[in-house]
Amino acid sequence: MRMHARFLRHSIVFSLSVVVALSSCATTTRTNLVSLDDASECVVLLHGLNRSWRTMGKMAAALQQEGFSTANVDYPSQQGTVEGLAPLAVNSGLDQCRLSGANKIHFVTHSMGGILLRYAHGLDPIPELGRVVMLAPPNQGSEVIDRTRDWGLTRMISGEAGLQLGTSESDIPARLEPVNFELGVIAGTGTINPFMSAVLPEQDDGKVTVERTKADGMTDFLVVPVSHSFIMRNDEVIDKTATFLRSGHFNAPAAAD
Repeated sequence: MRMHARFLRHSIVFSLSVVVALSSCATTTRTNLVSLDDASECVVLLHGLNRSWRTMGKMAAALQQEGFSTANVDYPSQQGTVEGLAPLAVNSGLDQCRLSGANKIHFVTHSMGGILLRYAHGLDPIPELGRVVMLAPPNQGSEVIDRTRDWGLTRMISGEAGLQLGTSESDIPARLEPVNFELGVIAGTGTINPFMSAVLPEQDDGKVTVERTKADGMTDFLVVPVSHSFIMRNDEVIDKTATFLRSGHFNAPAAAD
């Protein structure tokens, strides 16, 4: 058992090292706005921890094809706390959507991006807020942070904000109010990280369990066999996201005869 625990710990450290090597972290805050001439609705896209606006590029392009203007936000996810990053990232997207002339503003978020939106909206409610789709959000925190919080490599990778995403009552997710907007949550089960999944107690995407993606007050919920890291690029996820933004459901009701 002792050797197994040591192997698991070393394996997770190695896995985290790979993430460091492959991640493209944002170093500046900017928003890539694509404003469509006749669009009255705009979508703000918020990437997750250790990612950049590029990871949401395929989603943004698909939503433009659906007739939405998009504001794809790049923010320094490893620099600062949730309390500091939330207004920075959310307001950057809102400013650009308002610049486009939109009268309704939706959000599509990945992982920590959903927590930033919930925190910012709780502090300063967004009057034009439309529908929200959260992809693999740690709405109830992640046990991965609980288990690895004190590891030096975790602190280096996650930054202050990432370390606030555990499951304890003092962590940010437990302190958020139930959502008061139309929210669709998509959770993944197709983990490609068996080492991280070994830390998690239930079905998961390699970072967050399916159960802990759920939020009180959510409108709809969907589970797909996709990993945490690539859920935003999955064709089915993109299609279901657009459907929810249009109808408020992942499976649009059939037209009446």
